Amino acid sequence: MTSTPPVTLEDVRDAAAQIEGAVHRTPVLRSRTLDSLVGAEVLLKCENLQRAGAFKFRGAYNAASRLSPEQLARGIATYSSGNHAQAVALAARELGTAAVILMPEDTPRSKLEATAGYGAEILTYDRYTGDRVALGGALAAERGLTLIPPYEHPHIMAGQGTAALELIEEAGELDALVAPVGGGGLIAGSATAAKGLLPGIRVIGVEPEAGDDTRRSLEAGGRVSIPVPRTVADGLAAETPGELTFSVNRRLVDEIVLVGDDGIREAMRLAFERLKTVVEPSGAAALAAVLAGLPDPLPSRIGVILSGGNIGAQRFAELLGG
Repeated sequence: MTSTPPVTLEDVRDAAAQIEGAVHRTPVLRSRTLDSLVGAEVLLKCENLQRAGAFKFRGAYNAASRLSPEQLARGIATYSSGNHAQAVALAARELGTAAVILMPEDTPRSKLEATAGYGAEILTYDRYTGDRVALGGALAAERGLTLIPPYEHPHIMAGQGTAALELIEEAGELDALVAPVGGGGLIAGSATAAKGLLPGIRVIGVEPEAGDDTRRSLEAGGRVSIPVPRTVADGLAAETPGELTFSVNRRLVDEIVLVGDDGIREAMRLAFERLKTVVEPSGAAALAAVLAGLPDPLPSRIGVILSGGNIGAQRFAELLGG
């Protein structure tokens, strides 16, 4: 644990200035139908409409754009199940450098193709037997690349926190902020921004039932590991919270709630049919929680981060039984 916060509200504000013009200021969506269904006022931050299809571009660009010319000349590397991979690949293209990405063999095809489409070199590994952190570190060292991890970096957390910063700037006072939790970078940055601006706000994290490593860690008072989760929310399939992210989240996250795969599918369906927006399973997790009445009781005015929309038409239809 660190004695001082790895990310502050000022870091998030600095990240907002750093990424301005490169990253979309995504819309905040309202729906009377959704408000009626859940019995609360819900404001949806649509990071599914972000460049590269997810909030991850915020942190990736914030981190990559701060590298020295020498580092950019050598290239960058990362490991990711998909959205951070696409974000780093796009950031590398925007900054004129090369990216090498380590991705699980079972990554959805749409995410593999999108990452390659941004010009990155892709290497694969078995997520159920391989240690991506060790493999990614070895890859970066072998090739002399700068590693930009998915969440264990202050610039990544600060960049992700700009989503909550924008939401609160547009929506004003909120009683709660609900965000999905994988490695913990999004909610760490978002909680930093939210509680810095609105000290009384409740920050609620959402994990899949099969991947509740952060919930267990908060209950235990320290980081714990679980078997590699098997869930439709592949972007939330973390085994252990990050050390830096957990140091933030244990201070600022008020509660972790769990959602099942069926609930995630139903949230995707509602977003598509009633809200006219496409979200991937991980991106629908926070909405699934609110639809399930979590946290209980629901606060009156809730900000919800729809964290990503990277899903192909065939996979979307398969998940919804089409």
